[in-house]
Amino acid sequence: MIQISGLYKSYGRQIVFEDVSFAVNSGERIGITGRNGSGKTTLFRLILGEEHPDEGSILIPKDYRIGYLNQHIVFKAHTVLKEAELSIPPSETGTDESYKAKMVITGLGFEELDFKTDPYLLSGGFQVRLNLAKTILNDPDLLLLDEPTNYLDIVSIRWLRQFLRAWKKELMIITHDRGFMDSISTHTIGIHRQRVKKIEGSTHKLYEQIIREEEVYEQTRLNDDKKRREMQEFIDRFRAKATKASQVQSRIKAIQKRETMAEMRDLKNLDFEFNVEPFRGRYLIDVQNLSFSYNKNSLPLISNLTFNIAARDRIAIIGKNGRGKTTLLNLIAEEVKPDKGTVVHDPKLKLAYFGQTNIQRLDPQKTVAEEIIDVMDENNIRKARTIAGIMMFEGDNSLKKVSVLSGGEKSRVLLGKLIVRPANLLLLDEPTNHLDMESIDSLMQAIESFDGAVVIVTHSEMILKALADRLIVFDDNEVKVFEGGYQDFIDRIGWKDERLTLQPDSPKSENGSALNKKDLRRKKAEIISTRSRTLNPIQQRIAEIEDTIVWIEDKMKEDTEKLVVYSQNGGWQDCHSLSESLKKNKEEIERLFDELSALTERFQEKSEEFERMLLQF
Repeated sequence: MIQISGLYKSYGRQIVFEDVSFAVNSGERIGITGRNGSGKTTLFRLILGEEHPDEGSILIPKDYRIGYLNQHIVFKAHTVLKEAELSIPPSETGTDESYKAKMVITGLGFEELDFKTDPYLLSGGFQVRLNLAKTILNDPDLLLLDEPTNYLDIVSIRWLRQFLRAWKKELMIITHDRGFMDSISTHTIGIHRQRVKKIEGSTHKLYEQIIREEEVYEQTRLNDDKKRREMQEFIDRFRAKATKASQVQSRIKAIQKRETMAEMRDLKNLDFEFNVEPFRGRYLIDVQNLSFSYNKNSLPLISNLTFNIAARDRIAIIGKNGRGKTTLLNLIAEEVKPDKGTVVHDPKLKLAYFGQTNIQRLDPQKTVAEEIIDVMDENNIRKARTIAGIMMFEGDNSLKKVSVLSGGEKSRVLLGKLIVRPANLLLLDEPTNHLDMESIDSLMQAIESFDGAVVIVTHSEMILKALADRLIVFDDNEVKVFEGGYQDFIDRIGWKDERLTLQPDSPKSENGSALNKKDLRRKKAEIISTRSRTLNPIQQRIAEIEDTIVWIEDKMKEDTEKLVVYSQNGGWQDCHSLSESLKKNKEEIERLFDELSALTERFQEKSEEFERMLLQF
């Protein structure tokens, strides 16, 4: 167990942690959430001893081993497999456990051809993957993972999620992928306003608690301010009257003893909409028999691909890294010419493209406002600074140069440039990279409300399940269109690697023998049917509660307006009745929110349980 007590850490005037205390208990898998710059990575450095607190203590048991995903690349062996094997601790029984290395590096996306490759010849992304494999294979008592999915593709992320769910020791993970974090963690830590809050449960449950606590704090602060003003008015009014001297002194002492509750600083969130250009035609883009290859002597990345993009489509392009997803976006945007086939743009097409390489296209010497002005029809600095403010670059922050911005800030600059001009098609290539959870939530809301088409490349299963209604799938050395959502794809087809991988708990018949294909299909159909019978009633109840909450909130708003009128006109009996009604409705809303939180958590747990069962097929 790790015990952190009274932790205080600052850098000059910037306070990172103030009076932070919590414990990491045996077997806990803790997700750490907080805004960019809130101190998540600093917390890891403090636990590792790479930095030291200004006040407080971090107690770590003797001989307690901590493993950390290090971005620093140092390799000792001449092959990928040997390098991974070096990290496996000696077995207490003396048995050979080198098989674990092959299992882990395969799960993280290495193919058998890579096993004998010199690690220094790998791409940067695969070098980080190898570091991740080494960290896992070292089997530490506490595993610290800082954005482990950054260089992984969707198949490797699914494998890592299953692996970490089975992790029996302690785990602390930082990731911007809310779905990934919630699917593996038993507890959540929120770093919020320089303090740390730890709960058992998901990020959803944590944020609900924080919102409720801040509402109570703010109401208490307002009541305290009101009481303080009343006391001060009494003092000012009766200070000169001898008959009131004792009462005045009593109130002066009370004010002096009363601590002032600080007003909470507003925390800015992204709050924007994409600018829509109306489209009345049939297809924005029509793609016919598309083929492309960078090397004419190798297999094409894309071969004979045909699809179209209609006005309200939500299309996700998914697959492993390096298989052609970004290339396909570039072909759609006509930034690359196909070897064969056609990409036909409607004359009314207005395209907005958020690309992985676009961050490098930002001019380091320009300011945020100047970058936005570059895509405007007019040189309007006031309008540019307004858009910068929407992207959380308020005031003089819009005059910051690109060279000093973080990755997340540069992503927000690109989003700001995207919303300047009207569009009816968004091409988004990993738009959530470098964004924190709050910004990702805002981006998803903006995409959902966009009244045009969206084509997105992402490895986030949470986003895929929420947004996609069609898929373009790169898998098994080919690319195909799948008519349906992501969960439907997983249920009906799934990834080739997962279909071929022998699961330790693969379905068996009652006598223990492997099921044949017909029985496997039947078993899978039974699980899908059971999932529907289990999850549909929960979804229905969630929808009912949400509708009820909206209805009660509307009723409370109406009653509050009546209460103001009655109080002004002296209708005290009506005021009393309305006050009682408001009190009961507030209590009912709190009860419904508690039920909603429990049902949402249950829905997520059952969904993940059925997904694990379906992964066996």
